[in-house]
Amino acid sequence: MPRTALIVIDMLNTYEHEDAEALAPSVREKLPGVTALLRRARAAESPVVYVNDNFGRWRSHHGEILDVALAGRHPDLVGPVAPAEDDLFVVKARHSVFYETPLAYLLGRLGTERLVLCGQVTEQCVLYSALDAHIRHFAVVVPEDAVAHIDGDLARAALRMMSRNMGAAICRAADVAFDD
Repeated sequence: MPRTALIVIDMLNTYEHEDAEALAPSVREKLPGVTALLRRARAAESPVVYVNDNFGRWRSHHGEILDVALAGRHPDLVGPVAPAEDDLFVVKARHSVFYETPLAYLLGRLGTERLVLCGQVTEQCVLYSALDAHIRHFAVVVPEDAVAHIDGDLARAALRMMSRNMGAAICRAADVAFDD
């Protein structure tokens, strides 16, 4: 099996943005899938890489981003997915996890060939990240029960696009295999 990395997208969130109240119920519903993936990836010693928005805080680092998110409106959605000490962290400023970040370089150094994308938002950051992963020749897996959405119709369309246009494997979190 190719080396697999779990990419956790924007789960350290303050929920203080325009779409937060529409997003939070979906995050709550998808949280068990995300936490299951985290447990299994860590147990398999697969790389876990958090790629998170910096919320315009240009002097921020992962510890500060976590602290700000835990002080936000829904710490119950952040605490269960807080990075472990050995997890990796990349700060992003735009939708794709690859856009002007060192993620591709990091994944290359790790020998990664396959990405499991989880987090938020299915029809935005997850979709754009899947496209950017595809054009970089990564195999992409998106567990539908581990990606949260703002708009359910758009999320379903995004999952279909990832499958059809990018060859992404759309599955359940329980069906994802990590490196042994």
